Amino acid sequence: MDREKVRALLEAVAAGTLSPDRALARLRDLPTENLGFARVDLHRGLRHGMPEAVFGPGKTPDQIVAIVRRLAEAHDNVLVTRAEPEVLQAITASGLPHRLHPAARIAVVKPAAGEGVGLVVVLSAGTSDLPVAEEAAVVAEVMGNRVERIYDCGVAGLHRLVPHLDRLNEANAIVVVAGMDGALPSVVGGLVDRPVIAVPTSVGYGASFHGIAALLTMLNACAPGISVVNIDNGYGAAAQASQINHLVAKLR
Repeated sequence: MDREKVRALLEAVAAGTLSPDRALARLRDLPTENLGFARVDLHRGLRHGMPEAVFGPGKTPDQIVAIVRRLAEAHDNVLVTRAEPEVLQAITASGLPHRLHPAARIAVVKPAAGEGVGLVVVLSAGTSDLPVAEEAAVVAEVMGNRVERIYDCGVAGLHRLVPHLDRLNEANAIVVVAGMDGALPSVVGGLVDRPVIAVPTSVGYGASFHGIAALLTMLNACAPGISVVNIDNGYGAAAQASQINHLVAKLR
């Protein structure tokens, strides 16, 4: 249950159109419900403004469908991340309203359009980083942000980044996704006065150590104002960017 649904419930009780007992019955499952294989957090939308996201790996398609079915009873825009093709197929077959984003490996169950606020820019170093960049972009959009994508602007050809500097300076938060040497966030952080959220990816040859080299580069960035999330964690970067962007939008 999200904030708007709770507010509507309380207003109905105050107006006398809903009895306290019926309201209590609707709230009785908060904050969690035990499905046996998962304890579904039905309270997260109230705390964070977004329902609990379902991380796909390690769960069977049937488990994922059961979790999102319960979440969708109380929430819109239920996210399934790192969804493999069989999971996307199971969600399609479930009959639940949904929107699939195969490039981002994401399913959105019970999607609801919202007015995007502010501006979050998602910038990727290379085309190989696109799955993680798309995860960040889609999640940020679902969280109610206006998102612009700028892809394939890595340090091997920085002239590709220059035409976009004005757009970067308009953003309230910038998510920079890079593998290989992971140097792009330092470059961006040195060019603009916006918070940069760096996402190392596992893209690269042997000595990249599946993203560890990029992670260490980003953690040692000399430009100020850079934060770093885990390897391939586009979802976490989008959540942080969304919090920054919504806070700036409120202040303005």
